[in-house]
Amino acid sequence: MTDTIKSVAASLVLGFRDAVLGTRRVLNLDADLQEEEAEKKSNEPLTTLARRRLEKNKHKDVVKEHVPRVTNRIFMCCAWNGGVCWLSIFVFHYMLLPCIYWFTELISGGSLTHGLVWSWLSPLLSWTFSALWVLPLFVLSKVINCFWFQDIADAAYLKMRGKPKSLTLSTFIADMLFSVTLQAFFLIQATMASSLPIYGVGQLVSVLHFCLLYSLYTFEYKWYNMGLEVHTRLSLIEINWPYFVGFGLPMALATSLSSSTVISGCIFSILFPLFIISANDAQEPAQPFEFPLKLFTPVRVITNAVFHRSMTNKTRNPSGNQATPKRTPTRDAKQSR
Repeated sequence: MTDTIKSVAASLVLGFRDAVLGTRRVLNLDADLQEEEAEKKSNEPLTTLARRRLEKNKHKDVVKEHVPRVTNRIFMCCAWNGGVCWLSIFVFHYMLLPCIYWFTELISGGSLTHGLVWSWLSPLLSWTFSALWVLPLFVLSKVINCFWFQDIADAAYLKMRGKPKSLTLSTFIADMLFSVTLQAFFLIQATMASSLPIYGVGQLVSVLHFCLLYSLYTFEYKWYNMGLEVHTRLSLIEINWPYFVGFGLPMALATSLSSSTVISGCIFSILFPLFIISANDAQEPAQPFEFPLKLFTPVRVITNAVFHRSMTNKTRNPSGNQATPKRTPTRDAKQSR
């Protein structure tokens, strides 16, 4: 029992260390990629026309080489999620609303009716701001972040592990749909776990769920580029769960600092690119843990059932209409009797 606890603690610390220290690779990732591209260009034979173009665009190429790609994407993530989304929420709640409160109090002259008016005016303004600004911005951020995260993951994988395996479009779509559906069910499972009646146990199980989910988010880019299917990716997390709990713990702690879902989403989007690079740099334990944790098994069974049923319905009725039995003269004659 003591050896098991030590093994869990060691793997957890190892995962936490890889997650935090791996973010340092972002400092030299762009420089390494640019050096590799420069070496490839220097080794390629140039025609006379290519040499002329190179001399003509020499200044432009120098300027372009100084533009970091991965760090540029990370800066854009921070500027958009922190500077636009998070800052706008902060300005509204801590600057604009107090100014409106002070202005309405000044107009009312500090009368007793001001408190009554503000009791319905403040929720109305907050709801309007959330519906017309926060919600559309949050949805837009999800779409934009997907492209930025993918660019960062591909660049990190190319540098650290080489060229990713190419998969067909149908495989990519099927993998993405299955993974998104499974993660949605896992979020529901994590929410249900947090409502366990035993004090402290629900919160602990919920944190455990989110640590594993954040690890799946970050490692999924690398594993997909390696050509691993969804079930293999889930099995890797379940058989080495102490390491992946430690790896996802920094993200779980950071996103739990705020009770607002939107602000937690902003924190996640700011930190997530750094942990994508950490996941590409990390070396997961090759030896599986002696006690696997099958937290993904229930939602995997449900997701398999959903997709199996949808595929069965499509196979039985591809046109969307009920198949009508073929009428024959013999059947018509029997029915007429």
